[in-house]
Amino acid sequence: MGGPLLLTLAGAAAGLALLYFGGEGLVRGASGLAARLGVSPLAIGLTAVAFGTSAPELVVSLDAALGGANDIAVGNVVGSNIANIALILGLAVLLAPAIVQAKIVRIDAPLVLLVSLLLLAVLADARAGRLEGGLLLAGLVAYTAFTFWEARREAPAVQAELAGAAPPARAGAGADALRTLAGLAMLVAGGHLLVTAAVALATGLGVSQAVIGLTIVAVGTSLPELATSLVAAARGQRDIAVGNVVGSNLFNILGILGVTALVQPLGQGAITWADLGVMTVLAGGLALRLGIRPALGRHDGALLLAAFAAYTAWLLLR
Repeated sequence: MGGPLLLTLAGAAAGLALLYFGGEGLVRGASGLAARLGVSPLAIGLTAVAFGTSAPELVVSLDAALGGANDIAVGNVVGSNIANIALILGLAVLLAPAIVQAKIVRIDAPLVLLVSLLLLAVLADARAGRLEGGLLLAGLVAYTAFTFWEARREAPAVQAELAGAAPPARAGAGADALRTLAGLAMLVAGGHLLVTAAVALATGLGVSQAVIGLTIVAVGTSLPELATSLVAAARGQRDIAVGNVVGSNLFNILGILGVTALVQPLGQGAITWADLGVMTVLAGGLALRLGIRPALGRHDGALLLAAFAAYTAWLLLR
């Protein structure tokens, strides 16, 4: 068992590496091409970070759904949303306490709770069909359009910070196109490797695919969000550190589950209502906490990390 297990772990590690660097390449290449086509830095900054860092989750969920691994497809999204708030935001505010901008407090954080409740409604019959997928995707389009409209009304300093989230375009157009294509290829290859390894791990370790999807796959595909939020926190870009987590959670449900269900209808499988409940309670807790006081301190970070550790331990023991 040792040899096959090591090979499986190596495959998972290789898949995660391809997903991480593929996502980086895609974001940088696509941002460069968009800038050359005249797209504003503000528009690129608003889309490149949250959408680009969620590309690994999209590829993995699609690959898993098409391969019949529904538990990994849905668990990846639910587990990523849990990890984004409890692990990534927890680490970010532990590193640098954050004063959160008004738009996140008034609109985005409550919207994450609303969308989480919407997912509960979608899965009331234990499946997400093409109609529900189309509705979720339409919600993402509406949210993105609203975000662009709202961003144009922000103060110039806030607009500059949001625009600064996009990586600078330094290479030529040909290099940007090549980087974009290479990033896509790495994402597809990495996603398939990770899903294959996750199924093998679940079989070899005698645990459910749901647990693997909620833990290893979810945290692994959230590495770009982790890197983005920690770097932003270290640089003092605290709006980006918090906004990246909130935007990614919205994109995970509306975009990833929306696209996946549209392509291949999904069953809830072994993802329990307790898992969905933890995701929703964290979203509600964040919205409530920011509504009381629009700031997150190190004690909040420690509490979130403790919640993530407790949930992970419960998953492994259940």
